[in-house]
Amino acid sequence: MSPARRAVAAFTRLHGAEPLGVWSAPGRVNLIGEHTDYNDGFVLPFALPHRTAVAASPRDDGRLHVATVGDGGTVQQMSPIAVADLEPGAVRGWAAYPAGVAWVLRAQGVTGGANLVIAGDVPTGAGLSSSHAMECAVALALLGLADRPADDLPRIARWVQRAENEFVGAPTGLLDQTASLCCTESHVLFLDVRSFEAEQVPFDAAEHGLEVLVVDTRASHSHTDGGYGARRAGCEKAASILGVPALRDVDVGGLADSLAGLPEDLRPLVRHVVTENERVLESVGLLRAGRLAEAGPLLDASHASLRDDYKVSAPELDVAVDAAKAAGALGARMIGGGFGGSAIALVPVERHDDVVQRVLAAFAERGWTTPRTFTAVPSAGAGRDR
Repeated sequence: MSPARRAVAAFTRLHGAEPLGVWSAPGRVNLIGEHTDYNDGFVLPFALPHRTAVAASPRDDGRLHVATVGDGGTVQQMSPIAVADLEPGAVRGWAAYPAGVAWVLRAQGVTGGANLVIAGDVPTGAGLSSSHAMECAVALALLGLADRPADDLPRIARWVQRAENEFVGAPTGLLDQTASLCCTESHVLFLDVRSFEAEQVPFDAAEHGLEVLVVDTRASHSHTDGGYGARRAGCEKAASILGVPALRDVDVGGLADSLAGLPEDLRPLVRHVVTENERVLESVGLLRAGRLAEAGPLLDASHASLRDDYKVSAPELDVAVDAAKAAGALGARMIGGGFGGSAIALVPVERHDDVVQRVLAAFAERGWTTPRTFTAVPSAGAGRDR
């Protein structure tokens, strides 16, 4: 059963009537461009077919009630809270994500109460943006209930970012929200995060005899942990020392001179961000030229930089990447914030089984939890389902 149908069924059981509408948003894979978004850089994500759906109806008492439906049909509910009483710290745990969106939208004049029932199939803790899929779907649902237009997607993305940063307490950038809202089927989104200039670049791996294989290592990660925030703060400190608005403004040709003027602990962060931006630009050039297979070494270089300079990889990610490459992947890298989550591999279709089996065997040898693997197909962004 699709997430939308599961959400409707659960909503009807809980509230005795069908919802007014259903909105959904996808998870995402970032082909390349990691930790560049909060440095005003470039990213290259695409949306997954996996989605989070929100069945919603208005309430007349000004209160927000949220429930989530688990895989087995179990329902978790938050205690209803007045939208007027929402403030950072008022709601914790999973419910902070939808509550934070309602808090941000309250400042935009969306003040009515709502019943929301959420169901999804975006793997949680996998670095595939399950939290942002939830937040984006909730934002569209609350705007829809208020009869407010939802056509300014970059603005909605910034509202969702504020909910995550200020209400939930996770210092994320704009990559995930924008991907969930703005990606289109059969394309990757080439986004300049500073200007929000975007280009939908055609991306059909199957046409080239290739696929993007996702390996969910099941090593859970969290953006609310200190590692992510520490690296973001380090980037901001480095930009201040270098006298630039953001690390995006450090020219790759002058990188050596820039690094020489920084404390030793900040140099690896800057080196990663500057070279990763270049890898995004090179990747876009290859895709425009129909030379997708040649992007493999760029994925490899991205992973090495994230592992050695940014230091956000994990043993499970490194093993997944190494095993995939040993079995014939053209390139592989970790994705997402790091410290766990997922990796991707660019794989010739005929090597799919070999790569999957090599990865599974590598995890089994180490006694680790069996990873989940699936082929990622660029899919549609967020919208109204019914």
